[in-house]
Amino acid sequence: MALLSRLQNSRNALGLAFMLPAAVLLLLFLTYPLGLGTWLGFTDAKVGRDGEWIGLENFSFLAGDSVTQLALFNTLFYTVVASILKFVLGLWLALLLNRNLPLKSFFRAIVLLPWIVPTALSAIAFWWIYDAQFSVISWVLTQFGWIDRYIDFLGDPWNARFSTIAANVWRGIPFVAISLLAGLQTISPSYYEASAIDGATPWQQFRHVTLPLLSPIIAVVMTFSVLFTFTDFQLIYVLTRGGPLNATHLMATLAFQRGISGGALAEGAAIATLMVPFLLAAIMFSYFGLQRRAWQQGGDK
Repeated sequence: MALLSRLQNSRNALGLAFMLPAAVLLLLFLTYPLGLGTWLGFTDAKVGRDGEWIGLENFSFLAGDSVTQLALFNTLFYTVVASILKFVLGLWLALLLNRNLPLKSFFRAIVLLPWIVPTALSAIAFWWIYDAQFSVISWVLTQFGWIDRYIDFLGDPWNARFSTIAANVWRGIPFVAISLLAGLQTISPSYYEASAIDGATPWQQFRHVTLPLLSPIIAVVMTFSVLFTFTDFQLIYVLTRGGPLNATHLMATLAFQRGISGGALAEGAAIATLMVPFLLAAIMFSYFGLQRRAWQQGGDK
Protein backbone atom coordinates (compact mmCIF):
# COMPACT_ATOMS: atom_id res chain seq x y z
CA MET A 1 0.00 0.00 0.00
CA ALA A 2 2.87 2.34 0.82
CA LEU A 3 4.40 1.70 -2.63
CA LEU A 4 1.04 2.33 -4.32
CA SER A 5 0.58 5.54 -2.35
CA ARG A 6 4.05 6.72 -3.34
CA LEU A 7 3.35 5.98 -7.01
CA GLN A 8 0.07 7.90 -6.85
CA ASN A 9 1.82 10.92 -5.37
CA SER A 10 4.74 10.79 -7.82
CA ARG A 11 4.35 13.14 -10.78
CA ASN A 12 6.81 11.12 -12.85
CA ALA A 13 5.01 7.84 -12.25
CA LEU A 14 1.65 9.45 -12.96
CA GLY A 15 2.98 10.95 -16.17
CA LEU A 16 4.33 7.58 -17.30
CA ALA A 17 0.99 5.95 -16.52
CA PHE A 18 -0.85 8.46 -18.68
CA MET A 19 1.69 8.04 -21.52
CA LEU A 20 1.52 4.23 -21.47
CA PRO A 21 -1.64 3.84 -23.63
CA ALA A 22 -0.23 6.19 -26.28
CA ALA A 23 3.10 4.36 -26.18
CA VAL A 24 1.36 1.01 -26.71
CA LEU A 25 -0.59 2.39 -29.67
CA LEU A 26 2.58 3.82 -31.22
CA LEU A 27 4.36 0.52 -30.71
CA LEU A 28 1.57 -1.46 -32.38
CA PHE A 29 0.68 0.86 -35.24
CA LEU A 30 3.99 2.61 -35.96
CA THR A 31 7.01 0.72 -34.69
CA TYR A 32 5.83 -2.73 -35.75
CA PRO A 33 4.89 -1.78 -39.35
CA LEU A 34 8.15 0.15 -39.72
CA GLY A 35 10.18 -2.79 -38.45
CA LEU A 36 8.29 -5.28 -40.62
CA GLY A 37 8.69 -3.09 -43.71
CA THR A 38 12.42 -2.73 -43.10
CA TRP A 39 12.75 -6.50 -42.65
CA LEU A 40 10.85 -7.20 -45.89
CA GLY A 41 13.23 -4.89 -47.76
CA PHE A 42 16.04 -7.37 -47.06
CA THR A 43 14.07 -10.39 -48.33
CA ASP A 44 12.69 -11.60 -51.66
CA ALA A 45 9.08 -11.65 -50.43
CA LYS A 46 6.23 -11.33 -52.89
CA VAL A 47 2.51 -10.89 -52.31
CA GLY A 48 1.19 -14.25 -51.08
CA ARG A 49 4.65 -15.76 -50.56
CA ASP A 50 7.02 -15.59 -47.62
CA GLY A 51 10.45 -14.31 -48.49
CA GLU A 52 13.96 -15.41 -47.65
CA TRP A 53 16.80 -13.21 -46.49
CA ILE A 54 18.81 -11.86 -49.45
CA GLY A 55 20.66 -9.02 -47.77
CA LEU A 56 21.27 -5.88 -49.83
CA GLU A 57 20.25 -7.31 -53.20
CA ASN A 58 17.06 -5.24 -53.42
CA PHE A 59 18.91 -2.04 -52.61
CA SER A 60 21.69 -2.89 -55.04
CA PHE A 61 19.12 -3.39 -57.79
CA LEU A 62 17.29 -0.18 -56.95
CA ALA A 63 20.53 1.82 -56.99
CA GLY A 64 20.91 1.00 -60.68
CA ASP A 65 17.23 1.12 -61.57
CA SER A 66 16.49 4.13 -63.81
CA VAL A 67 12.85 4.40 -62.68
CA THR A 68 13.87 4.49 -59.01
CA GLN A 69 16.50 7.13 -59.79
CA LEU A 70 13.87 9.19 -61.59
CA ALA A 71 11.44 8.76 -58.68
CA LEU A 72 14.12 9.99 -56.26
CA PHE A 73 14.75 13.04 -58.44
CA ASN A 74 11.02 13.70 -58.72
CA THR A 75 10.58 13.39 -54.95
CA LEU A 76 13.42 15.79 -54.14
CA PHE A 77 12.35 18.28 -56.81
CA TYR A 78 8.71 18.07 -55.74
CA THR A 79 9.59 18.47 -52.06
CA VAL A 80 12.06 21.35 -52.44
CA VAL A 81 9.99 23.45 -54.87
CA ALA A 82 6.66 22.85 -53.12
CA SER A 83 8.11 23.48 -49.64
CA ILE A 84 9.73 26.77 -50.70
CA LEU A 85 6.52 27.99 -52.34
CA LYS A 86 4.41 26.96 -49.34
CA PHE A 87 6.76 28.77 -46.98
CA VAL A 88 6.88 32.01 -48.98
CA LEU A 89 3.14 32.14 -49.71
CA GLY A 90 2.21 30.85 -46.25
CA LEU A 91 4.36 33.48 -44.52
CA TRP A 92 2.91 36.23 -46.71
CA LEU A 93 -0.62 35.05 -45.93
CA ALA A 94 0.14 34.82 -42.20
CA LEU A 95 1.48 38.38 -42.17
CA LEU A 96 -1.61 39.55 -44.03
CA LEU A 97 -4.02 37.78 -41.67
CA ASN A 98 -2.13 39.15 -38.66
CA ARG A 99 -3.21 42.68 -39.56
CA ASN A 100 -6.36 44.33 -38.30
CA LEU A 101 -8.50 43.55 -41.33
CA PRO A 102 -12.29 43.65 -41.52
CA LEU A 103 -13.87 40.18 -41.28
CA LYS A 104 -10.52 38.83 -40.10
CA SER A 105 -12.02 35.76 -38.42
CA PHE A 106 -14.00 34.91 -41.54
CA PHE A 107 -10.94 35.02 -43.77
CA ARG A 108 -8.95 32.90 -41.31
CA ALA A 109 -11.67 30.26 -41.47
CA ILE A 110 -11.78 30.38 -45.29
CA VAL A 111 -8.00 29.89 -45.48
CA LEU A 112 -8.35 26.52 -43.74
CA LEU A 113 -10.68 25.08 -46.39
CA PRO A 114 -7.99 23.61 -48.70
CA TRP A 115 -6.44 21.86 -45.67
CA ILE A 116 -9.63 20.30 -44.30
CA VAL A 117 -10.97 19.11 -47.67
CA PRO A 118 -10.05 15.41 -48.18
CA THR A 119 -6.95 15.00 -50.33
CA ALA A 120 -8.64 12.65 -52.79
CA LEU A 121 -11.46 15.15 -53.32
CA SER A 122 -8.96 17.96 -53.91
CA ALA A 123 -7.06 15.78 -56.37
CA ILE A 124 -10.23 14.98 -58.33
CA ALA A 125 -11.03 18.71 -58.53
CA PHE A 126 -7.55 19.44 -59.87
CA TRP A 127 -7.87 16.51 -62.28
CA TRP A 128 -10.84 18.29 -63.85
CA ILE A 129 -9.07 21.65 -63.79
CA TYR A 130 -6.13 20.09 -65.63
CA ASP A 131 -8.22 18.05 -68.08
CA ALA A 132 -6.77 18.22 -71.60
CA GLN A 133 -10.16 18.91 -73.22
CA PHE A 134 -12.24 20.67 -70.55
CA SER A 135 -9.65 22.58 -68.51
CA VAL A 136 -11.09 25.84 -67.16
CA ILE A 137 -7.58 27.33 -67.08
CA SER A 138 -7.01 26.62 -70.76
CA TRP A 139 -10.52 27.90 -71.59
CA VAL A 140 -9.91 31.23 -69.82
CA LEU A 141 -6.50 31.69 -71.42
CA THR A 142 -8.00 30.89 -74.82
CA GLN A 143 -10.78 33.44 -74.32
CA PHE A 144 -8.19 36.11 -73.56
CA GLY A 145 -6.26 35.09 -76.67
CA TRP A 146 -3.11 34.24 -74.74
CA ILE A 147 -2.95 30.68 -76.08
CA ASP A 148 -4.28 29.14 -79.29
CA ARG A 149 -4.70 25.57 -78.03
CA TYR A 150 -5.41 23.86 -74.75
CA ILE A 151 -2.47 23.10 -72.46
CA ASP A 152 -1.68 19.45 -71.86
CA PHE A 153 -1.15 19.81 -68.11
CA LEU A 154 -0.89 16.13 -67.21
CA GLY A 155 0.32 14.69 -70.52
CA ASP A 156 3.66 16.47 -70.75
CA PRO A 157 6.32 15.41 -68.19
CA TRP A 158 7.38 18.86 -67.00
CA ASN A 159 3.85 20.26 -67.18
CA ALA A 160 2.71 17.35 -65.04
CA ARG A 161 5.48 17.96 -62.48
CA PHE A 162 4.58 21.61 -62.05
CA SER A 163 0.85 20.86 -62.08
CA THR A 164 1.17 18.40 -59.20
CA ILE A 165 3.37 20.87 -57.32
CA ALA A 166 0.71 23.57 -57.76
CA ALA A 167 -1.95 21.24 -56.35
CA ASN A 168 0.25 20.36 -53.38
CA VAL A 169 1.03 24.02 -52.69
CA TRP A 170 -2.67 24.92 -52.78
CA ARG A 171 -3.41 22.21 -50.26
CA GLY A 172 -0.42 22.85 -47.99
CA ILE A 173 -0.44 26.66 -47.71
CA PRO A 174 -3.18 26.76 -45.00
CA PHE A 175 -1.17 24.57 -42.62
CA VAL A 176 1.91 26.79 -42.98
CA ALA A 177 -0.07 30.05 -42.85
CA ILE A 178 -2.16 29.23 -39.78
CA SER A 179 0.82 27.78 -37.89
CA LEU A 180 2.96 30.84 -38.61
CA LEU A 181 0.02 33.10 -37.75
CA ALA A 182 -0.14 31.43 -34.34
CA GLY A 183 3.57 32.19 -33.93
CA LEU A 184 3.07 35.82 -34.95
CA GLN A 185 0.39 36.18 -32.29
CA THR A 186 2.97 35.37 -29.60
CA ILE A 187 5.31 38.25 -30.57
CA SER A 188 4.79 41.19 -28.23
CA PRO A 189 3.83 44.48 -29.95
CA SER A 190 6.34 46.23 -27.68
CA TYR A 191 9.18 44.95 -29.91
CA TYR A 192 7.68 46.71 -32.91
CA GLU A 193 6.98 49.86 -30.91
CA ALA A 194 10.57 50.02 -29.68
CA SER A 195 11.99 49.41 -33.18
CA ALA A 196 9.67 52.06 -34.65
CA ILE A 197 10.93 54.58 -32.08
CA ASP A 198 14.48 53.71 -33.18
CA GLY A 199 13.47 54.54 -36.76
CA ALA A 200 13.24 50.99 -38.17
CA THR A 201 11.41 50.61 -41.47
CA PRO A 202 8.75 47.88 -41.94
CA TRP A 203 11.31 45.75 -43.81
CA GLN A 204 13.87 46.16 -41.01
CA GLN A 205 11.22 45.22 -38.44
CA PHE A 206 10.40 42.10 -40.45
CA ARG A 207 14.06 41.14 -40.87
CA HIS A 208 15.36 41.91 -37.38
CA VAL A 209 12.27 41.35 -35.22
CA THR A 210 9.72 39.09 -36.90
CA LEU A 211 12.01 36.53 -38.52
CA PRO A 212 14.33 35.95 -35.51
CA LEU A 213 11.42 35.55 -33.09
CA LEU A 214 9.48 33.39 -35.56
CA SER A 215 12.42 31.18 -36.57
CA PRO A 216 11.71 28.37 -34.03
CA ILE A 217 8.12 28.10 -35.27
CA ILE A 218 9.34 28.20 -38.87
CA ALA A 219 11.75 25.33 -38.17
CA VAL A 220 9.01 23.12 -36.72
CA VAL A 221 6.37 24.02 -39.32
CA MET A 222 8.69 23.52 -42.28
CA THR A 223 9.91 20.21 -40.89
CA PHE A 224 6.34 18.93 -40.86
CA SER A 225 5.72 20.48 -44.28
CA VAL A 226 8.76 18.72 -45.75
CA LEU A 227 7.75 15.41 -44.18
CA PHE A 228 4.18 15.69 -45.50
CA THR A 229 5.40 16.65 -48.98
CA PHE A 230 8.14 14.03 -49.21
CA THR A 231 5.73 11.24 -48.29
CA ASP A 232 2.83 12.51 -50.43
CA PHE A 233 0.88 9.69 -52.01
CA GLN A 234 -2.83 10.38 -52.41
CA LEU A 235 -2.52 13.55 -54.49
CA ILE A 236 -0.11 12.01 -56.99
CA TYR A 237 -1.89 8.68 -57.16
CA VAL A 238 -5.27 10.23 -57.93
CA LEU A 239 -3.94 12.85 -60.35
CA THR A 240 -1.39 11.00 -62.46
CA ARG A 241 -0.66 7.52 -61.03
CA GLY A 242 2.99 8.45 -61.59
CA GLY A 243 2.65 9.31 -65.27
CA PRO A 244 3.35 10.40 -67.88
CA LEU A 245 6.45 8.29 -68.47
CA ASN A 246 7.05 8.04 -64.69
CA ALA A 247 7.57 11.82 -64.64
CA THR A 248 5.54 12.30 -61.45
CA HIS A 249 6.35 9.06 -59.67
CA LEU A 250 7.44 9.79 -56.11
CA MET A 251 9.13 7.27 -53.84
CA ALA A 252 5.81 6.61 -52.08
CA THR A 253 3.83 5.97 -55.27
CA LEU A 254 6.59 3.85 -56.77
CA ALA A 255 6.80 1.76 -53.60
CA PHE A 256 3.04 1.14 -53.81
CA GLN A 257 3.20 0.31 -57.52
CA ARG A 258 6.09 -2.14 -57.14
CA GLY A 259 5.01 -3.64 -53.82
CA ILE A 260 1.21 -3.89 -54.09
CA SER A 261 0.17 -3.48 -57.73
CA GLY A 262 3.25 -5.27 -59.05
CA GLY A 263 3.37 -7.92 -56.33
CA ALA A 264 7.07 -7.38 -55.57
CA LEU A 265 6.48 -6.79 -51.87
CA ALA A 266 10.15 -6.81 -50.90
CA GLU A 267 11.11 -4.35 -53.63
CA GLY A 268 8.34 -1.97 -52.61
CA ALA A 269 9.40 -2.24 -48.97
CA ALA A 270 13.01 -1.51 -49.95
CA ILE A 271 11.93 1.66 -51.79
CA ALA A 272 9.96 2.76 -48.74
CA THR A 273 12.95 2.04 -46.51
CA LEU A 274 15.12 4.25 -48.71
CA MET A 275 12.87 7.17 -47.76
CA VAL A 276 13.76 6.90 -44.07
CA PRO A 277 17.26 8.51 -44.25
CA PHE A 278 15.84 11.57 -46.02
CA LEU A 279 13.08 11.91 -43.44
CA LEU A 280 15.57 11.58 -40.59
CA ALA A 281 17.77 14.23 -42.22
CA ALA A 282 14.83 16.67 -42.28
CA ILE A 283 14.06 15.98 -38.61
CA MET A 284 17.69 16.37 -37.51
CA PHE A 285 18.03 19.62 -39.47
CA SER A 286 15.09 21.05 -37.55
CA TYR A 287 16.35 19.68 -34.23
CA PHE A 288 19.83 21.18 -34.51
CA GLY A 289 18.33 24.41 -35.81
CA LEU A 290 16.24 24.67 -32.67
CA GLN A 291 19.19 23.77 -30.44
CA ARG A 292 21.11 26.80 -31.71
CA ARG A 293 18.43 29.19 -30.43
CA ALA A 294 17.11 29.51 -26.91
CA TRP A 295 13.54 30.15 -27.90
CA GLN A 296 12.05 28.92 -24.64
CA GLN A 297 12.53 30.89 -21.48
CA GLY A 298 15.49 29.46 -19.63
CA GLY A 299 16.58 27.33 -22.62
CA ASP A 300 20.21 26.64 -23.39
CA LYS A 301 21.91 28.44 -26.26
